[in-house]
Amino acid sequence: MQKDTICKTVRQYNKEPISEEDMKKLQEIADDYSKVKNYVYQRYGGIGALSKLYPGYTIQNEMTASGLREQLDLPSVYFYLAVFDAIKDIKSQWTKTKAKVLARINKNEGFNEKEKHYLRFLLKTDKAMDAILQYGIVILPESLQKQYYSLLGKVDSKKLDQYLRRQIRWVHLKPHTGRAEGFSIGERAYRYADGGIYLSIKEKRKRIFVALTDKNQYNRQLYVKLYPKQHRIELKVPIDVKVKKNPYYNNELGVAIGMVSMLTTDKGHVYGEKLGEYQKGFSEWVQVQTSRYYPNRETGTERKKYQAKKHRIEEQIHSYINQELNCFLRKEQPKKIYMAKLPKANVSGSIKQVNFSVTMWQRGYIRKRLRQKCEEQSIQIVEVFGKGISKECSKCGKEGKKKEGKFICPFCGHCIAEKTNTACNAKKRGEEGQIVK
Repeated sequence: MQKDTICKTVRQYNKEPISEEDMKKLQEIADDYSKVKNYVYQRYGGIGALSKLYPGYTIQNEMTASGLREQLDLPSVYFYLAVFDAIKDIKSQWTKTKAKVLARINKNEGFNEKEKHYLRFLLKTDKAMDAILQYGIVILPESLQKQYYSLLGKVDSKKLDQYLRRQIRWVHLKPHTGRAEGFSIGERAYRYADGGIYLSIKEKRKRIFVALTDKNQYNRQLYVKLYPKQHRIELKVPIDVKVKKNPYYNNELGVAIGMVSMLTTDKGHVYGEKLGEYQKGFSEWVQVQTSRYYPNRETGTERKKYQAKKHRIEEQIHSYINQELNCFLRKEQPKKIYMAKLPKANVSGSIKQVNFSVTMWQRGYIRKRLRQKCEEQSIQIVEVFGKGISKECSKCGKEGKKKEGKFICPFCGHCIAEKTNTACNAKKRGEEGQIVK
């Protein structure tokens, strides 16, 4: 079922340069915000604090009692948002840890299906996993407890528990932030007026005024990103926007995402043909700059120039990607898009330049932006199984060969552009129900 609204981030900018004094006050908040987050990461990011993460009130109470807020003299509106941001990051890190351990379990040929099922159960059930990590007794709600006991009797739990502990301790990392680029701000800490926004600072009953380039006003949590060198800030505002549904968008099509040509449809239409050119130029520039930078990596000025130019080039590529995606949706008018779910890009080839180009590939950004634009227009994206999708003939289903951008089937003689063949297979698999759920 399609959503009626989706969350979208809009941005606001300062109209005039922010004074050195005001920027210093904002930077002080950002520095303290970062210190609070790192304190929470260090204290609660490890294995011993897993039980305190849900629902998180224990951490909030302990942080109140820690005296850190008084020590930093940080207003509560910033202090508790920093705590909650840190808790969210720790939870995200645990999600990554579980995914990595699960992948290792699935690949381990030494386990049978019952043993893998037992380990998956522990990973999925936080209370059970926490008890195992702490060498405690697993106590769960009645239905889960029965399920746990039924699995327990079929495996060597002592060996598997030890394996899980070892893997998690090996994989899990505590988050850390070394940058103080900004901070979140709640409704009580700002006020829109006089063509700008008043932001609370550490001094009691005082706010600084920032004139804005637009007159929009919001009443939700914002994120203030600082650019001290440029004397500017950026306000990031998450808003719910109504989904638009175009009655003329009725087509169903398969697509293939590529590194040379961005998007190819099952009809052979290509969008983003210059992407490969841009990405090649970008990767070559990064290679040259990296080789120049590392011998002189102690010079911070050169590093900042490199990062600034790299950001500009990436923004240009992103702008091109968005233009081509808009063109794709406008011309193809889809109501449903079938797209293969592919593994991570392989960078284990023998040619270093190709490997480097693959690492710079914007595939993740393309997929993210395509999803965002489709959600905004109520277009459904369906992921299909991607295994062997580029080697399969879209006409007869047998395995063919790829040569110089063409797909050739030795069985039925079908000859077609490689990416068009992949897009046709994506649509075919989607219509046959080979869908990733």
